[in-house]
Amino acid sequence: MSSATGPDTTSGPRGPQLPGFPWDSLARQSAAAKAHPDGIVDLSVGTPVDPVPENLRRALAEVADKPGYPATHGTPELREAAVASLQRRYGISGLEPDAVVPTIGSKELVAWLPTLVGVRPGDLVAIPELAYPTYEVGAKIAGAEVVRLAPGELPPAGTALLWLNSPSNPTGRVLDAQQLGESVRAAQEMGAVVASDECYLALGWDTEPVSVLHPSVGADRRGVLAVHSLSKSSNLAGYRAGFITGDPDLVRRLLELRKHAGMIVPRPVQEAITAALSDDSHVSAQRELYAARRAVLRPALEAAGFRIEHSQAGLYLWATRGEDAWETVDWLAQRGILAAPGTFYGPAGDHHVRIALTATDERIAAAAKRLAE
Repeated sequence: MSSATGPDTTSGPRGPQLPGFPWDSLARQSAAAKAHPDGIVDLSVGTPVDPVPENLRRALAEVADKPGYPATHGTPELREAAVASLQRRYGISGLEPDAVVPTIGSKELVAWLPTLVGVRPGDLVAIPELAYPTYEVGAKIAGAEVVRLAPGELPPAGTALLWLNSPSNPTGRVLDAQQLGESVRAAQEMGAVVASDECYLALGWDTEPVSVLHPSVGADRRGVLAVHSLSKSSNLAGYRAGFITGDPDLVRRLLELRKHAGMIVPRPVQEAITAALSDDSHVSAQRELYAARRAVLRPALEAAGFRIEHSQAGLYLWATRGEDAWETVDWLAQRGILAAPGTFYGPAGDHHVRIALTATDERIAAAAKRLAE
């Protein structure tokens, strides 16, 4: 277990010290990849490239003429669709629609959740050893200290907020129900909030991921929240569409704070969320696209000398050539492929790169061809 490290920049004389934005440091490698005669294959960011499903676009457009303020709590139809989809897709039962709140994507929620749940300066926020950078950023906004937990390590005494992420970004590691349950119970014993980032839950490849709210994890949901995003499963990254659910009392507290802060999802986006949660066919179709791209890219990387670790689920391949991560990033950039160094996600990623599946079929095929040359 160790505190997070990295370069800091100060936002103001009294503001939090935040890490520099990681992807800004890829400028040189990005330029090198763009210089490839056949253009760049950008696999550094997990941004969707496929079209927004037509039924979701239609739902958005049909309520474009809504001049009044939308409800922070979301429409009743949205909340009912969320509960039904979690039951249908992931076997989560016992949720009430009132315990659902739509969010402006999931990154906003991740960044502000420590503040909203009352994390104070000096408190501990526990995050995975290799983690989405915004977990650390959110803790620092609240003035908290960050501890990174190795796989299987339980949160230390004094933890106020525990972040879980399964399937993991960046590694694709999946925690089973027993592992999730042990972490949840340890956090509950010390009165910590548990937040589980589940935006890759629909993308299990080698194993089936389970939600922290699934009955197999435990029946006690006190202090437990699940964060969901529609960016990956429904290609709604541009819409900023997500939601949070879990402990009804905690969700109610978050709702009141979000009302005061004006954290409101636009009404047309709420309609698109409702349509997305009511239709499983587009989620299955998108999953098949990513599965096909993974089937092309993974063997190409392995044939080029990479070792793929974890990567049981999610949108990324966690890859290593046994060298410094930045050397690997440079090696790929010389072939017109841009990847993210593992150090973006924590010091333990210093010999890995994260390679996204979020490129068109044509670009994935181009990357595979270049790796074979």
